[in-house]
Amino acid sequence: MASSRIEWTESTWNPVTGCTKISPGCDHCYAERMAMRLQAMGQPNYVDGFKPSLHPHVLDYPLHWKKPQVIFVNSMSDTFHSSVPDVFIQQIFSVMKEAHWHSFQVLTKRSRRAMTMANELKWSPNIWMGVTIENQDYKSRIDHLREIPAAVRFLSLEPLLGPVPDMNLKGIDWVIVGGESGPGSRPMEKAWVCDIRDQCCEAGVKFFFKQWGGVNKKKAGRLLDGILYDDMPEQQQATG
Repeated sequence: MASSRIEWTESTWNPVTGCTKISPGCDHCYAERMAMRLQAMGQPNYVDGFKPSLHPHVLDYPLHWKKPQVIFVNSMSDTFHSSVPDVFIQQIFSVMKEAHWHSFQVLTKRSRRAMTMANELKWSPNIWMGVTIENQDYKSRIDHLREIPAAVRFLSLEPLLGPVPDMNLKGIDWVIVGGESGPGSRPMEKAWVCDIRDQCCEAGVKFFFKQWGGVNKKKAGRLLDGILYDDMPEQQQATG
């Protein structure tokens, strides 16, 4: 387990590391930058840098963490990347179901594969499933997510690179919005964020504003119209 600075989670668990770019939101991938740094530091799980890699030796780690945690699964990869075998994804889901005292957040851009595999996976109330959408060209990922029988379905609109009007939020529980941060970060307009906030409010969906982003994201902060939007879904435990 690694403690996380990500505002909407508490810890990370990475039985898979590495990824490849699939859409414009990947252009300045934070995980890729971090992986290359960890490779230079000699971290054994990153000996191949950002090349997709499986780490079966960490699969059972959550079973040994006794304190309940909100855990971001594969923060350094994408669980549904094409290089991850079906059986390994099934093993990840089996562990999440068994570790019922934690809440697990699975986030993907490969929403079609997640939808296709959904019936082969062991879902339980402590598993949250989300998709990333950076602009309106990728709203179809919401439709894929709606077909997945997760107890909590969420959207991560980060980095938000354009407006996302007229979302169908039926069956969606939670929306996260954030601007891009770090070197080369692309700007996010306030009007895009306010429109998404208002869509969530109208649909009764919880809204979390993560950050404005930019080169100095701490300085930019995370207030929207002077308000801290920190809504989270209620945590539910599976039956042990």
